Amino acid sequence: MKILFQSRFNLFTAPGGDTVQLMKTAEYLRRLGVEVDIGTVDEPDLAGYDLVHLFNLMRAEDVYFQALNARRQGVPVALSTIYGLYTEFERKARGGWAGVASRRLSAWNIERLKIVAKGVKNRNMSKGAWLVALLGYHRQVERLAELVDVFLPNSHGEMGRVHQDYPVSRSRPFEVVPNAVDVEVFDPARVKARPEIERLRGCVVSAARIEGRKCQVELVRAMKDLPVDLVLIGKPAMNDIGYYNAVQREAGSRVHFVGQIDHAQLAEYLSVAKAHALISWMETPGLSSLEAGAMGCNLVITAKGDTRDYFGDGAFYADPESVPSIRAALEQALSAPAPEALQRRIRDEYTWEKAAAATLRGYEAALSRVKSGGAQR
Repeated sequence: MKILFQSRFNLFTAPGGDTVQLMKTAEYLRRLGVEVDIGTVDEPDLAGYDLVHLFNLMRAEDVYFQALNARRQGVPVALSTIYGLYTEFERKARGGWAGVASRRLSAWNIERLKIVAKGVKNRNMSKGAWLVALLGYHRQVERLAELVDVFLPNSHGEMGRVHQDYPVSRSRPFEVVPNAVDVEVFDPARVKARPEIERLRGCVVSAARIEGRKCQVELVRAMKDLPVDLVLIGKPAMNDIGYYNAVQREAGSRVHFVGQIDHAQLAEYLSVAKAHALISWMETPGLSSLEAGAMGCNLVITAKGDTRDYFGDGAFYADPESVPSIRAALEQALSAPAPEALQRRIRDEYTWEKAAAATLRGYEAALSRVKSGGAQR
């Protein structure tokens, strides 16, 4: 089987959880004998490919034309949905004119405004962005969903959101592909921290892009006067430098900004951390939380999104709107024993081997659907 992975144009220049998901899925599919290529252009020649695998339903302005290209060339389409709108954040916590506008707009027009504003600000109004501006966000995502032969959500809860928002998706098969962790890299028995990292033992780590919807300002405020260090790992979002500056202003001497690092280095920091915090307005569930759990860290995490599907009662949940809630969850996590049961479950159930096997089942469902005439090509 030969597969082409395609995603947003800035997949590697602005890496995120979807970048890790794409690269690790490719790596472990190759171990199963699947040939995988990766690209970000809109209209490649698909001769020789059995299927195109797209990532991120929310980025219809980027991946719609990739799906349309596959349909025109008669190649089935699989889509990893990674779907969870940040409407609540936009209305409750977004500052400036964008926040004012969001409180007056529908969820779909908020997304439309964000895409157009980003294109204008960066002087990069792609044809996909123009299409969203003309047709609206919901219609454009719906058009993308119409081109998909199989959906690959990270949980049943996520697929439920897609079904609710885009009823056309209900007629397509789906296969739940769990978010996963590389248990070879994130293995506490193998990781030895360097001295400069070892001195932070007992710290709280938060590995995420630094932006408003990840709530690092609230996390820093909640950490004040706690007798441990906070390590923020990740680069600032390209369009949210003002927020990054606000986090720096809030930070004291025990807050450390590490920037973007590779997985091996992240494993070192997690090996000395007592807890990992990811207090977002939405997670599905957050790769860094899985990685931290696999390393034996207690997890402080948002309840918004699909986190309970993965962590159940094994994590400490916090409300991103409430600094006291975050503070209470941090205090509980710092005083609790290591989550051994959760660590075992993550290492057993949420592996890239299992994610690759589920992805392959999804491909087979898409190919079967096309072969049986379930899709009009």
